[in-house]
Amino acid sequence: MSPRLRKEGKMNKLKIALSGIVKNNPTFVLVLGMCPTLGTTTSAENGMGMGLATTAVLIMSNLVISLIKNLIPDKVRIPAFIVVIASFVTIIQMLMQAFVPALYASLGVFIPLIVVNCIILGRAEAFASKNSPFDSMLDGVGIGLGFTLSLTVIGAVREILGSGAIFGINLGISDYTPLIFVLAPGAFLVLGYLMVLFNKLAKK
Repeated sequence: MSPRLRKEGKMNKLKIALSGIVKNNPTFVLVLGMCPTLGTTTSAENGMGMGLATTAVLIMSNLVISLIKNLIPDKVRIPAFIVVIASFVTIIQMLMQAFVPALYASLGVFIPLIVVNCIILGRAEAFASKNSPFDSMLDGVGIGLGFTLSLTVIGAVREILGSGAIFGINLGISDYTPLIFVLAPGAFLVLGYLMVLFNKLAKK
């Protein structure tokens, strides 16, 4: 392979990974996974924890689905994808329960609900089932990081504005912060403004 083709190949791999962070950001651009986005971002820690758990499932399920895509009959493609995703969600759930029980308890039902997260099933159908295992893993990394960063930023903004803290560290402004930002209406407000800001900056 010539140096030029090798360089183009590396650029394509990098493009796949970076696409999920900006161009195909699942939260601010594709507007997917709104249930965990709105439900778990009461703090930056919760947002990051949910994002990292989803990223782990994305990477592993994309890899496995890409490896077995030619063995799955078309009639049972979606159920097969869900079984693969559910298997990894169960593993992540057990690991979180064992090693980060406080975060696991805080996220609650949203961890098992990763199984039906449209981001993961969407990437399995749109990308992993049509591309190589390595490219599928890169796609999982990119989309997962985009989701994690989005949830962490939303959680941080809500935590600062709603409770005067960030990652549990008190900033000393809690007496002046309106509680609404850690409640459901605050989630919609913060998501809406950040979505507008992100898309405005991304177009520049």
